[in-house]
Amino acid sequence: MWKDLEISVCKCESDKLRDKPDQDNLGFGVHFTDHMFLMKWDRENGWHDAEICPYKNFNMDPAAMVFHYGQAIFEGLKAYKDEDEQIYLFRPEDNLERMNSSALRMCMPRIPVDKVLKGLKALVYLDRDWIPSGEGATLYIRPTMIAVEPALGVRPAGEYYFFIIMSPVGAYYPEGFSPTKIWVTDKYVRAVKGGVGHVKTAGNYAASIMAAEEAHKAGYTQVLWLDACERKYIEEVGTSNIFFKIGDELITPPLGGSILGGITRDSVIQLAKSWGVDVVERRITIDEVIAANEDGRLQEAFGTGTAAVISPVGELCYQEKKYVVGDGSTGELSQRLFDELQAIQKGTQDDPFRWIVRIG
Repeated sequence: MWKDLEISVCKCESDKLRDKPDQDNLGFGVHFTDHMFLMKWDRENGWHDAEICPYKNFNMDPAAMVFHYGQAIFEGLKAYKDEDEQIYLFRPEDNLERMNSSALRMCMPRIPVDKVLKGLKALVYLDRDWIPSGEGATLYIRPTMIAVEPALGVRPAGEYYFFIIMSPVGAYYPEGFSPTKIWVTDKYVRAVKGGVGHVKTAGNYAASIMAAEEAHKAGYTQVLWLDACERKYIEEVGTSNIFFKIGDELITPPLGGSILGGITRDSVIQLAKSWGVDVVERRITIDEVIAANEDGRLQEAFGTGTAAVISPVGELCYQEKKYVVGDGSTGELSQRLFDELQAIQKGTQDDPFRWIVRIG
């Protein structure tokens, strides 16, 4: 069935093409390209009607099960363009494979990775003029799957849409690559082992909004989550995995069922190890981090994720007390990782890990 999947292409009419946004005022996730990828699934036909088509609205029944029972998963990756107009994707197959892991946990159909990747490449190439060229700007890509069967009842849906939309974006954080301020919460929890914290499903993000709003009102960019049981072990930031450079070790919490296995996280681990950095995946408490900060052993901290790539942390706030990380500036390792990953992603640096995929 999958090997016979064909993708039709319907290009947007020239008089309906969208005006491209100001390259210096892109924001994040505000503007969307002219085209999208869409395919449908049901039990009788499997995946079918795959198409690249003009960006459009969906006509969905109010009883569509995504509205009621939360079967919604997504991914995030980026397309880059170098000075010679060559286009690159960064580890796209890994994103699509991770989406299949999410689909399995959420009782949704898995996507045919090879066919979707083919469609993704064609979509990016078709809308290549939307890829921004400014410093730090990229084309953000959002693959998504939702349950659309119109029915009430807690069970896996029998019909789904899978689609990909794209958005030219600037820096994810207003600070750009400058250090961010992180709010540590022990009031709210995000996920527990045995739940769905390790998959990229919409409900995880809905659960994080209240804490994020409180953090923003207090002047902080993101929330650092602790474990749900003892509320002392560090897990992840709202949109990123987290790393701490303590002494000679680079420490990050292990994947144990409540933390999303980030593609950038894995890239940082591989890259840092190749430089001889002692990378340790282990449980670490917020008290240990604070103690290391107070005695000078915490040299730097940073988040990792597709949106921001590397996000240095300049300040933590825990139980209403503020802790400046290092001297509050971007750490040497954070800067090196950011520069190296950006160079690989944009094709200006050798790619020994074979992470990038060229388009065109």
